[in-house]
Amino acid sequence: MIIGTGVDITEVRRLEKAVERWGDAFLNRVFTVQELENAKKRGSFYQHLAGRFAAKEAIFKAIGDPELNWKEVQIVNDASGKPLCEILKAKHKKICALISISHVKNYAVANAIVTKKGR
Repeated sequence: MIIGTGVDITEVRRLEKAVERWGDAFLNRVFTVQELENAKKRGSFYQHLAGRFAAKEAIFKAIGDPELNWKEVQIVNDASGKPLCEILKAKHKKICALISISHVKNYAVANAIVTKKGR
């Protein structure tokens, strides 16, 4: 059963400007340690983070919980590179969040479909 869907597009440069302005304070407020470690291994740090930022925004829209915060949603990749969403808030352990992320030089886009987990 689908609970909600969400989509978001993020300008890579806008995210880069936020990092330039607020530095680690911004990064550590929005991204988990694992997300930041993974981004540092990528060829395009800001494109990678913009994709994760868009994915989190899409998840927020799909779930619709105003109390869910940035670090309670973690975007990782499986062994084949497929993006996965981990909801770290106990209240949402019974949902499954499916995501897709894409990015080009200037933009990153993500969509999310949130369903109830099977029994």
